[in-house]
Amino acid sequence: MTAAPIGFAILGTGIIAETHRQAIAMNADLGARLVAVGHYDPSRFAEIGRRFGVPCLSEAELLKRADVDVVCLATPSGQHAEQAIAAAEAGKHVLVEKPLALGLADADAMIAACDTAGVRLGVLLQQRAESLFRQVYQAIRAGDLGDITMASVCMPYHRPQAYYDQSAWRGTWEQDGGGVLMNQGIHFVDLVLWLMGADPVHITARAATLQRQIETEDTVVATLEFQNGALATLAATTTAPPGFRQRVEVYGTAGVIQLEGDAAVHWETARGTGPDSGQSANPAAPAAATATPAFPTAGSQSPVAHAALIRDFVEALRDGRPPAVDGREGRRSVAAVLGIYEAAGLLPR
Repeated sequence: MTAAPIGFAILGTGIIAETHRQAIAMNADLGARLVAVGHYDPSRFAEIGRRFGVPCLSEAELLKRADVDVVCLATPSGQHAEQAIAAAEAGKHVLVEKPLALGLADADAMIAACDTAGVRLGVLLQQRAESLFRQVYQAIRAGDLGDITMASVCMPYHRPQAYYDQSAWRGTWEQDGGGVLMNQGIHFVDLVLWLMGADPVHITARAATLQRQIETEDTVVATLEFQNGALATLAATTTAPPGFRQRVEVYGTAGVIQLEGDAAVHWETARGTGPDSGQSANPAAPAAATATPAFPTAGSQSPVAHAALIRDFVEALRDGRPPAVDGREGRRSVAAVLGIYEAAGLLPR
């Protein structure tokens, strides 16, 4: 039996839009299909339409289409709130690239607009869909590590000046909402909150703009304290050529998990010495990668984790439930990033 079609439109046609296109196609068995893309420049509609194989329209025309059920926002972060609210008011479900918004008032307005319209709001924080990270999450929830005492993330990425220069919104407070932390590091802020199962109650941080000619930070280090006394550290930069895989570590009273990139390099818990309960951790057997430590280009990011979240989103629509990473979950990482910026004395105004 063929699943009823669910029409997707992608608003924004930059680097990440190609990942969205591939991820939607990977869910064709559930009826997901790309029916339109949106762009602000009419002079480019024909060229973009040929590239994506569907009509390219203005935002207003895209939202009028009856065959558009879900709007994916792949636009600059500062545009998310206004566009999500417009989509909700047009009766469209909304799936937003990270971050959900640049401020909590905007995030709350997006959540309220979707609630009022009776549509779903999801956020593409795709680390939660990675197989290896999900196994870490399940091990923690099963008590395999005992009581969690510490987590640590180190993200030594590389984004050359050309990355920021190719799009005027990157590295600006108004449209990017921050630098390495709000743009790239928010994935790992979200991951830490998800793994720890809580939001921080106290934050200390330092941030600086060391190499890039941008308004925002290119390097940040933060410590998060949780209600149970556990601590987490986050270190992120875009100034480490050629770019290296992130390292994620979780320590508990009964075990430790250390990951590098998309592989487990050390896994010792009450259940055994590997992610599959007794199997040795094998660095040569990675999960699907989503992190992009070097200069990203269109199609350079694996669509696998995006596809998993889109699959969950489609299933949520069919089941009448919230998606796994809904607007309220997406708000948590924005709040934590803003808390780190505040602690670092970095927020403008």
